[in-house]
Amino acid sequence: MSAAPNQHPVGIDELLERVRTGYRRVEAREAYDTARTGEALLVDIRYAALRERDGLIPGAVVVERNELEWRLDPQGSHRLPEATGHGLRIVLICNEGYASSLAAASLHQLGLHRTTDLVGGFQSWRSAGLPVTPAGV
Repeated sequence: MSAAPNQHPVGIDELLERVRTGYRRVEAREAYDTARTGEALLVDIRYAALRERDGLIPGAVVVERNELEWRLDPQGSHRLPEATGHGLRIVLICNEGYASSLAAASLHQLGLHRTTDLVGGFQSWRSAGLPVTPAGV
């Protein structure tokens, strides 16, 4: 993302603040409850080494960040079966809640306006005592 000709470049903290004003982020308990009732699709975008180290969220779909737009675009030829339409509520989960905010902004550009992310990422999920299974199980 480059700055427009008459704008100053932004740092990552400012960029995060800007993209996060476009939606309401969720806390771990809300993400858990909405996934459990089928109201939201949890999408774990952490890379493999973190999933192997820390474990998985039961029921979350794993889509690494570099494939996210292709796998969740309801119009895309490489979409997941869960990518059923633009009205899908998606909660993105990264390790600490930073990369997921930028990913949410990208999905908003694809028309997935109900996409949000988890405040504090996987680490907040685990700290809240929510279910985690070892990777490979």
